[in-house]
Amino acid sequence: MSQRRGSASMNMATVIISLLCLLVLAQSANAATYTVGGPGGWTYNTDTWPNGKKFRAVFNYDSTTHNVVAVDKSGHNSCKATGGAKVFSSGKDQIRLARGQNYFICSIPGHCQSGMKVSIIAV
Repeated sequence: MSQRRGSASMNMATVIISLLCLLVLAQSANAATYTVGGPGGWTYNTDTWPNGKKFRAVFNYDSTTHNVVAVDKSGHNSCKATGGAKVFSSGKDQIRLARGQNYFICSIPGHCQSGMKVSIIAV
């Protein structure tokens, strides 16, 4: 029986790693490309350059086995979503990032605890 449990844990880890790799690949494939600072490029006084631009995180996953829940730092650290947390479940969620720290978890039991969570900073 312990072999099955170890095997299931290994399979879960493989699935999570695969999903995270797909997420990274999907983001780079579908992301808009901006020249930081606009035509002038990376220079002084670009602190307002992001204003008016929409940056989104794209989560691609199997919606029959996972979801994405927007949580606060406490929810991210504890792997618990509070009442009223926004749950995404389409399998192809495009989520607008708020300025600052953004936290997301999978709320399926055991998934977040196994590492299916992410923190993204949007400035």
